[in-house]
Order: sequence, then C-alpha cells, then structure tokens
Amino acid sequence: MRKTLIAATLLCAVTAAWAHGPTRQKVAETVTIAAPPEAVWDRLKDFAALQTWHPAVESSQTTAGNEIGSVRTLNLKGGGKIVEELTRYSAEEHRLAYKMTDPGPVPVTNYSSTLSVGPGDGNTTVVEWKAGFYRGDPNNNPAPERNDDAAIAAVTGIYKAGLDNLKKLAEGK
Repeated sequence: MRKTLIAATLLCAVTAAWAHGPTRQKVAETVTIAAPPEAVWDRLKDFAALQTWHPAVESSQTTAGNEIGSVRTLNLKGGGKIVEELTRYSAEEHRLAYKMTDPGPVPVTNYSSTLSVGPGDGNTTVVEWKAGFYRGDPNNNPAPERNDDAAIAAVTGIYKAGLDNLKKLAEGK
C-alpha cells in the first residue's frame, strides 16, 4: 500500500510538472544619454509620437493623447501594426506605462511595459525600458517563432533599436 501511495504521489508530481504552462518573461534595457533628463523626456513624453524616435515605427495615432486609457496604434515600417493602451502616465516622474492589446507581429501575450527617464551622473540621463510578458504561444510545445526565446529576442531587439536611436537623436549624432 505504501509503495502504491508513493508511486501515485510521484506520478502526480511529474504530471503537474508536464502540465505547467509558460512563465512570465522579463526584459529590461537601459541607455545613458549625454543630455539632461528634461530634454530626453521631451522626446518621449508624447504617447502618440513613438515614430519620432523609434526607427521601426512609420506612424502612430492615439485616441486620447497622454490620458490614461488612450489607445495607440503603431504602423510599422514594412507593414504590420501594434495596438497599445496607456495605463500610467506621470510627467512629474518622467514615466509612462502601457500594455499591448494587439501585439501584431511581436510574438508575445499579456505584455505590459514601463518607460522611464531619470538623472544619471553629471549632466546625463538614464532611460529604462522594461516589460513583462508571456510568449506568443502558451501551449507546452510552442513553435520556435512563438516560444520564450523568440519573445525575449523580439522585445530586446525592439528596445535596443529604439534606445540606440533615441541616444543618437538626443545627443545630436
């Protein structure tokens, strides 16, 4: 009887491990910019103007500017679109947060992100862009283009491209 109980317990534990779904992934990228925080925030503060500093965005429109609940549609260069909703905005803290309601070509689900601007050493600014999300396919054996690695690579690539270009623009290079 005892052996049967132990075997049943082990079987349940193994089955539960196999049934475990995806885990929340996180990405955080930062850049230090040789410009004052106010000047950098001026480039980022408009939720409707991502195309002015992110090289992958052709255009964007919002339903209510920087008001919480505003919906932003990003039209990507080369086609595709992403839809996002502003969930937090603080001009005083130089911070905004949003979630993707339609990730379009980005292989993620339940994506939420924060973009913040703060002082660095001297007359520099540190910009941090971070997110939490799940892979695009929540099943146990996702296709390679929709698994955890693909999701992390996509978000990291978006952030690095944007922050690198923001640095170049803000520093006048």
